[in-house]
Amino acid sequence: MNGIGLSPAKAGGGACLLANPGAAVETFGRSGASSTLGRIVPASAQAAAHTPGSMPGSMAGHMAPTPVDLHSAFTAWQVNPFTLGVLVLLALGAWWYLNSIRVLAARGRKWPWQRTAAWVFGLVAIDIALQSPLATFTMSVFTAHVIQHELLMAVAPPLLALGAPSTLLLQTSSRRTKVRWLRVLRSQPFSVVTHPLTVWFLYYGLMFVFFLTGLIGFAMEHMALMDAINIVFLMGGTLFWWPIINRDPILHWKMGYGAKLMNLLLGVPFLSFLGIAIMSDSRPVAPMYTLSSTHSGGALLWILSEMLTVPAAVVVALDWLKAEEKGASREDAREVPVELSLGSSLSSAEPHSKKATADLPQAAVPRSMSAWEAHWLARSGHLPASVSAQRVPVPPTVPPGAIRVTTFPQPTGDLGGAN
Repeated sequence: MNGIGLSPAKAGGGACLLANPGAAVETFGRSGASSTLGRIVPASAQAAAHTPGSMPGSMAGHMAPTPVDLHSAFTAWQVNPFTLGVLVLLALGAWWYLNSIRVLAARGRKWPWQRTAAWVFGLVAIDIALQSPLATFTMSVFTAHVIQHELLMAVAPPLLALGAPSTLLLQTSSRRTKVRWLRVLRSQPFSVVTHPLTVWFLYYGLMFVFFLTGLIGFAMEHMALMDAINIVFLMGGTLFWWPIINRDPILHWKMGYGAKLMNLLLGVPFLSFLGIAIMSDSRPVAPMYTLSSTHSGGALLWILSEMLTVPAAVVVALDWLKAEEKGASREDAREVPVELSLGSSLSSAEPHSKKATADLPQAAVPRSMSAWEAHWLARSGHLPASVSAQRVPVPPTVPPGAIRVTTFPQPTGDLGGAN
């Protein structure tokens, strides 16, 4: 026996829908949904879940196990004070965002629809993680707990950051609200919370403490603590992804593209080690999980972490290349007007140069210049490089900037004219 009412054969061979959907579907066709999916839940847990008056959720301080079947996947939503409070906050967040866009549109300014979509999907991801049947299944299947964890730390936070809510707040709120919000962003406590070391502990370190100690089992038996830990996970993910996405003003600990890549890629081996450690564990991570579910959850944690982190690193690298290209384009754009201005100055100075050279007395032309050289100077504004330097007086009638004091080289030989 494995300690929770399943024989070793069932613990090793019970198909988990969330860990191996292909095998679950195949078995589903042979023996029915209820019998198949019910194998991953202890018999005592199924009996408790179907006891009259029982309700999934954290109503009595702990979550009652719920059978993982097709009916529960659509109906086992969390209904308790915590999840209702989360739902209200999410609805308020959606209403504020959409209303702010309306205020911005009334001022004749357009807000990108991509940011709106990202914000809405981020709120939906939080609701799925904390209130949907997925949250109910976390008491029965460790893979469900891993999916909930990834939604709170690696899916919802970057989506919310893409929505740029801080920028929207600063563009649509009153002056008093702007001053208060900027005061929070510039405060010393906020600087401490957003310090890279603090963020790294909240994002990576807390996962190790939670999954590799007895904290997860204790928290799952005291749902008030589990709810608080989920909020901390969400905050840690938000602080981690906000400077990487960089759609809002970052007043402390700004990160360049190299630092963003390093922040993402250095976390990959940590998450891989965590997943492998859970897969190699000889005991379930919590009393309500089977050993096979624990190993499947560890593998899923490893896979999902890399699937969500590596693409983000690729996006940051592409943004880096685009930024370099834009910088080069800006440098080229600065040089073009200077060249055009210089060309137009020489063109406008050409008739003046002709007249000035014609009006010059013969004595004003240096003895080292031939008539051919004077004609060349009048037409092009400069002499060939083969002529050695010598100063030429510029008449005051020439426009400023058209021909400046120029030095001419001594002639190396007869250029075709008499001195």
